[in-house]
Amino acid sequence: MNVKIKKLNENAIIPTYGTEFSAGADLYALCENDVTINPQETILIHTGISVEVPEGYAGLIYARSGLASKKGLAPANKVGVVDSDYRGEVMVALHNHGSVAQTISNGERIAQFVITPFLKAEFVLSDELTDTERGAGGFGSTGSK
Repeated sequence: MNVKIKKLNENAIIPTYGTEFSAGADLYALCENDVTINPQETILIHTGISVEVPEGYAGLIYARSGLASKKGLAPANKVGVVDSDYRGEVMVALHNHGSVAQTISNGERIAQFVITPFLKAEFVLSDELTDTERGAGGFGSTGSK
C-alpha cells in the first residue's frame, strides 16, 4: 500500500520500518534543540510530516517499547489517532511517566505509526441488548487467570 507523506520541513525524516516484518513505522522527532520532558509532564513533539492516510484506514501512534521501558516516555493519550481526512502535522504528545527528566533529541525515534483498517459502526438505539454469560460484569469480573 502506498501512503503519501509530505515533508513540512526539509529536515523531517520519513517514517521507516525497523525490520521487514515490523507492523509499526518509526516516527522521528524534529526539534531545533534537545527537548527536556520533566517527570509527569507532557510535551508535543513535532515530526515535520503530514500523512494522507487512505480512506477506510486510521494511522495509530503507539509507544516505542524501548523508549517506554527505558525512559518512561509514551504517548500521553496511549494511542494517538490520525484520521484519513487529517492533513496537518503529525505530532506526538510524549508523557514522562518516570521520576527523572528525560531528553529527546532531533532525529530520535519517538513513537511508532501503524496504519490499520477499521469498521465504521452505525449506532442504533435499543431498549434491550442480548444476554451473555458475562453480562454487565467488568473491570476484572472474568478473574485474574
